[in-house]
Amino acid sequence: MKNTTGRCVSFDFTGRFLPPVYIIVFIVGLVANGWGLKSLLHNWKKLKIINVFILNLGLADILYLLTLPFLMVYYFMGGKWIFGDAFCKITRFCFYLNLYGSIGFLTCISVYRYLAVVHAVRVMGRLTLTRSVGISAMVWVLVSAQSLPDVFYTKTYGNSTEKCVDTTTNTYVESYLNYTLGRTLTGFCIPFLITLGCYGHVIVVLCRTNTTDKVQKQRSLRLLFILILLFSVCYIPYHVLKNLSLWSRVLCKQKIFVKWLKGADIAYQISRGLVCLNSALNPLVYLLGNEDIPAQFRQLLQQARQRVSRLPPTNSGSVPMAQLTGV
Repeated sequence: MKNTTGRCVSFDFTGRFLPPVYIIVFIVGLVANGWGLKSLLHNWKKLKIINVFILNLGLADILYLLTLPFLMVYYFMGGKWIFGDAFCKITRFCFYLNLYGSIGFLTCISVYRYLAVVHAVRVMGRLTLTRSVGISAMVWVLVSAQSLPDVFYTKTYGNSTEKCVDTTTNTYVESYLNYTLGRTLTGFCIPFLITLGCYGHVIVVLCRTNTTDKVQKQRSLRLLFILILLFSVCYIPYHVLKNLSLWSRVLCKQKIFVKWLKGADIAYQISRGLVCLNSALNPLVYLLGNEDIPAQFRQLLQQARQRVSRLPPTNSGSVPMAQLTGV
């Protein structure tokens, strides 16, 4: 059978690895994001500037999570896409909207905290709710424009068994590699450097200032840790390994075979599972961006403990004789 995607190796690793990851991310992500968004909307009148970015971050996650059931069906059916070419492209497009939208809004949160801590006096009165809404709309427009060219690449192929690939077929792999490298630079590398610079400066300022509130310092350090976790686990491996996998396909198409081709493809499939974890990890930002959510979480735990303590004790020794004899 002709290898239309251009892979030099053939294995079913993806079909075994991705479905369990998708199931976990779908359940955890839907519950966590749903709870976070409900809390934000419930306290809409108290909505702060940073919560606008968090709200959009949650919407980006929900958008992607709703496409996961279709991908689960795809892999459970042995790699047979039954939803048509158009919906295949929509599904992949939603993934990139979530990926680069998440990076964009995390960058906005980082810049906001940087301005609020380092340049608090200078920006006082300038960081308004209206401007944050406008910035959020601009992020959506830029991310959509950045991801739109991906729709014009071929995503499906096959006769009796339709495939829905996340990149493109072997025919256009050279062009797709160039496009992906450009998107990696503008959608990942530049925002990552901005985020790193902002939080690096914030931490330095907080550590040097003795008058800084300890709670604010701890919250900033925890948020920095979460961002490092997101970028290290989800974003960095995916972008490095995706471009490496595409390059290996270009070499394969040129009949240049090297030993690391199979390893690069396997590593890329693993990174695909890791990158979708961002939809389950992003709600951690809710815990630090919205002061009401930790209190609500503690209240839920307290209510759960009270309900458990009110349950009547079970006496396993007092079983009627009729039940023991089966009469």
